[in-house]
Amino acid sequence: MDRRLYQKGLMLLLLSVAVTQQQTVLAQTNQEWRDSLNVLNQQIAQSPYNVDLHLRKAAVNLELQQWEFAVDEYKLILRNDDKNLTALFYRAYAYIHLRRYDLAKNDYNDILLEKPTHMEARLGLSYVYQLMGKRNDALDLLNIVVEQHPDSVAGFVARASLETDMQRYEAALYDWEEATKRDPDNTDYQLSYIDVLIRLGRNDAARRELDKLSGRGVNQGSLRAFYKRIK
Repeated sequence: MDRRLYQKGLMLLLLSVAVTQQQTVLAQTNQEWRDSLNVLNQQIAQSPYNVDLHLRKAAVNLELQQWEFAVDEYKLILRNDDKNLTALFYRAYAYIHLRRYDLAKNDYNDILLEKPTHMEARLGLSYVYQLMGKRNDALDLLNIVVEQHPDSVAGFVARASLETDMQRYEAALYDWEEATKRDPDNTDYQLSYIDVLIRLGRNDAARRELDKLSGRGVNQGSLRAFYKRIK
């Protein structure tokens, strides 16, 4: 898996919880989001202390990539409730986009102080450490994620990607295999597993896995580059 794709996927994971925790607006286009924002602003003018309205407004700010506005909303919420985990979580997400990594780290740590098993917060903190160049610290956090959530594919995928990036291929091979066990229909995970097999020089095993994917009808275009690497 291309590391850029992994990072994008992790960012989407960090945001996805917003759908159930914050958002009740179902707008799709940019203009619809802006229309929703106008409605929420009017509602907040009538009920300025309504936390749910501020959370919904901040969620729309995130959708519109208005990171500073989102941060301001979360600050307002946290001023009155400094243990609001939703506000902390998504403020950290906004801080990442603003490249304020120390502030994002602080928010994730505050969440983990309240809820040590919060998987998304620990994944987010690991991602921040990677952005800060602290890959060993990031890996330590991912080890905890896998230990605390052994049935979740997210921890194995995050750890495998980092291990691949760090050229710890044997460890990455194990984690990609575990990821495919938990999500056997995910072709990206299977191709990432094959990629590591090739990096380790295990071309026969890689060819067998490619043949399995080919037999299942996976698009040949996505397999061709891998076959070329083992010729």
